[in-house]
Amino acid sequence: MDKVTAVPALADGRRPRADRARQVADLLRGEITHGRFGGGRLPLEAALAREFGTSRNTVRDALDLLRDEGLIERCPGVGTTVSGERYPHGLHRLLGLAEVLHEHGEVTNEVRAMSLIEPPPAVSGRLGLAAGESVVYVERLRRLNGLPLSLDLTYLVRDVGEPLFDADLEHNDIFVLLERIAGQQLGLAELSLEAVNADAHTAAVLGAPRGAALLMIERLAHLADGRPVDLEFIRFRGDRLTMRGHLRRSLNDSMEKTWP
Repeated sequence: MDKVTAVPALADGRRPRADRARQVADLLRGEITHGRFGGGRLPLEAALAREFGTSRNTVRDALDLLRDEGLIERCPGVGTTVSGERYPHGLHRLLGLAEVLHEHGEVTNEVRAMSLIEPPPAVSGRLGLAAGESVVYVERLRRLNGLPLSLDLTYLVRDVGEPLFDADLEHNDIFVLLERIAGQQLGLAELSLEAVNADAHTAAVLGAPRGAALLMIERLAHLADGRPVDLEFIRFRGDRLTMRGHLRRSLNDSMEKTWP
């Protein structure tokens, strides 16, 4: 039997260079967000080409992709450097933004709107409210170390939402305040995550280019007793946040509760 020589996937000349560049970009993006390049400077193109078993042209194309995402900068005579930190946001626990990012700096909240409203049926239905029952609506621009990070639109059931009119929303997560008001912890949350493009108004508020990629989260939080109390629509700047979590596959998966 003839000996078969393994060919590194990245060096497979039969694949389009754009495919190989995308593959290198994915691997480099992960290493950047996990802090491999602590000094902020990436290795030279030749070193990266050796590491990934591909050509310098492929590496150059991969770096161009990351530059277009705003993750790196490429300057003649200086090299390739990380242009902005992406902060990790865990998906395995129900936490407020300040709780998630406390190791990375100070989260502050600018309350752009807050009022008692009669919500649309779509909101009433998710919160389990009767038609015509009011909710508290809160809109916040959230910053980390002064940099815009997310725009949050929140609908709260009235009995736990109204006390927030007298609370310090600038320096506190709503989750923490809700637990104090309700006298019990939050329990589970139903969550969906998708990518959306920033409209002109949202882009201006977040200080992002129009059409920039945003991470959009819809989250319905329940108290420990199962009652839904907080429906949020959160738009995160995609260039400043990385979603991370731990997923476990078990034999009991088919028996676990799934949410629509």
